[in-house]
Parts: sequence; C-alpha cells; structure tokens
Amino acid sequence: MSTPTDPADGLSNTQRRTRAALVAAARGLVTEGRTPTVEEAAQRAAVSRTTAYRYFPNRTALLGAAHPEVNARSLLGQDPSSDPAERLDAVVATFVQIVLESEPQQRTMLRASLDLDADEESRKGLPLRQGRAVGWFAEALEPLRDQLSPAEIHRLALALRSAVGIEALVWLTDVAALSREQAAELMRWSARSLLHAAMSAEPPPVEPG
Repeated sequence: MSTPTDPADGLSNTQRRTRAALVAAARGLVTEGRTPTVEEAAQRAAVSRTTAYRYFPNRTALLGAAHPEVNARSLLGQDPSSDPAERLDAVVATFVQIVLESEPQQRTMLRASLDLDADEESRKGLPLRQGRAVGWFAEALEPLRDQLSPAEIHRLALALRSAVGIEALVWLTDVAALSREQAAELMRWSARSLLHAAMSAEPPPVEPG
C-alpha cells in the first residue's frame, strides 16, 4: 500500500509544534466527549484563531488530524501470515484494540458522522466516512484473490466492517449490555464467521455486471 505524505512535511520546527499543539488540543477535547471547532482547539492550545485556520481550514480537517487512526495505513504488522484467517484475525484484533483504547474519541466521531445538521460534504470528510478499516480488511483478505473476485473481496470487507468497529461496540455494550471484553470477543467471532461463510458456503453478493 502507498505511504501517504506527512501533513507536517515542509513545515518549520515552529510550525510543526504549532500544528501538534492544535492536534493535541483537539484530541483532548474529543476525549472529553466534545466535537471541537477550530476556534475551540485554538483557544485550548493558546494559538490565535487566524493561525489555527492556516493549518485546519474547517472542523472536518481538524477532526481528521485528531482521529487516533489517521496515520495507520496497515494493521498487518511485520511478516504477516499467508493464511487469510490468521491475517484477518490479527487485523481485527488490532482494530478492536484501537477502538477500545480510543472509545471516547470514537464515540465523538460517530456522533459527528451522524449529525443531521451537518452538510453531507462535511460529513464525508470525517474519519469514520473514509473507509480505512475496509481497506485494512481487504488487505488481510489478499490471499483469497484466487478464490474470490475483487468485487467479492470488497463486499466481504464491507460486511466485516459492519460487524466490527465503534458502531458494533456501542450496540453490544449500550444495548446488549455486554462487557467490553465480551463485545471484543464477539466482534472477532463475527469476523471469523463471515470469512468462513465466504470461503466454504457462498461468497458475498455483489451487483450484477
């Protein structure tokens, strides 16, 4: 997978520190359950509003930088297995751990992505709308290229994402009243079950054509 350009590339040391202070301030506010504006992050970081807007022109850009997963491009780690089940379980386990460790931020991002008052264009830029986990799951499923078509692998990755993540965690803990440990195990079981069904029963449905 390609390595993205670091947003701090080309910045001076002073600019890097200013940007880092704004991101840290935004993360702190998100951890408190708030969906910060650029102005709020600037105030927390003791940075002027004008300066803050040079780094983050809007709330969407700020939230994207503050999201804990923003720099993760792969969850496979070093020397990944060639077995799709082992690869997927490793990715799911890491992803679930990320969600658990950053649950307050994740819940704030979920609320922001569901904000009916926000315009659709702004919501598309939010981290939960970027499909990062779908890409991680698809990468884990690469060994299935001889068995499933690219479209089927993508649909399977979508199905996995629907069963694993902050949305599933919220339902399992807040509605089904499971502990976080139980919810994590159930999400991993769901992922294994979806993979087993795709490999041994029938592939996921895709659009004809």
